[in-house]
Amino acid sequence: MEIGVPKESKDQEFRVGLSPSSVRVLRENGHNIFVETHAGTGAGFTDDDYKTVGAEIVSTPDAAWNRDLVVKVKEPLASEYKFLQKGQLLFTYLHLAADRKLTEHLIDCGTCAIAYETVEQPGANKLPLLSPMSIIAGRLSVQFGARFLERQQGGRGVLLGGVPGVKPGKVVILGGGVVGTEAAKIAVGMGASVQILDVNVERLSYLETLFGSRVELIYSNSAHIETALIEADLLIGAVLIPGRRAPILVKRDLVKQMRPGSVIIDVAVDQGGCVETLHPTSHTNPIYIEEDVVHYGVPNMPGAVPWTATQALNNSTLPYVVELANLGTKALEINPALAKGVNVQNHHLVHPAVQSVFPDLVN
Repeated sequence: MEIGVPKESKDQEFRVGLSPSSVRVLRENGHNIFVETHAGTGAGFTDDDYKTVGAEIVSTPDAAWNRDLVVKVKEPLASEYKFLQKGQLLFTYLHLAADRKLTEHLIDCGTCAIAYETVEQPGANKLPLLSPMSIIAGRLSVQFGARFLERQQGGRGVLLGGVPGVKPGKVVILGGGVVGTEAAKIAVGMGASVQILDVNVERLSYLETLFGSRVELIYSNSAHIETALIEADLLIGAVLIPGRRAPILVKRDLVKQMRPGSVIIDVAVDQGGCVETLHPTSHTNPIYIEEDVVHYGVPNMPGAVPWTATQALNNSTLPYVVELANLGTKALEINPALAKGVNVQNHHLVHPAVQSVFPDLVN
């Protein structure tokens, strides 16, 4: 099979769909890989690194896109819609619930679009291709939060860990899944005061085994969220409903009650976000001030650490890429996890969660 690896075009997105080591494995399976020039440069991989393992370097985006299988990191932007083809396999993060235009175009063009974030292992409720980036985003959320709490960045001037004689900053995390857990690990390590709110009591019980008394675990409802946010220095949105838009848990009126200079980082922004006042930003312009609160809404946070993130992502995606390359669409019949990853196929919107967001696009 011919496999294309385009250079990512999203703002400061330096990750790449396939690392040289992944290309080597695919070449050993008899496939031809076409990598757009400089596609891996931002992640630390040169064109020569790809040539050494048998890839062909192509000079234009269309030469990478015009292949049987295209492996990316982020969803196609409007400038890339023209490259999508009928019968082509596209394997990448899509987050269609927050992108009606892309959903409509994928239906129209006939591309078979498989989303990393909805590949799900049956019976385990595990999202193996979302997890590695969720780990990174969760850890980065506190790292970035600490930076934007600095006064020079528009924040309150709070050191999350505090110092002897001065209490630490307070971190409130909405959601106790992978992102929330990883955020809590970093926040606790910094010495912050940490609260996690979640609606799943079993998950809260599990988190108690991890953190003990170092993290305050609270059942999530509107009253508890309000109480927590009024005293928060850093709010991290870590709510995920696979394939669906994130629910709005923090309304504007509640943001108004937060301390001036406090920071909101919503990791769920690529699924619409759980904070009413937050909208997507970029690595170039990551923040804005609204209601006197710093808002950070970069949807591709792991792109800030592309060397780590590319390898972590490839560790998880490679077995699925090999299966798609070896079997084509038959892999979707054989592998139930991959089948759940299909969002659009044969001009139809097929993923139930995305269908629930765009019922008028179901035919």
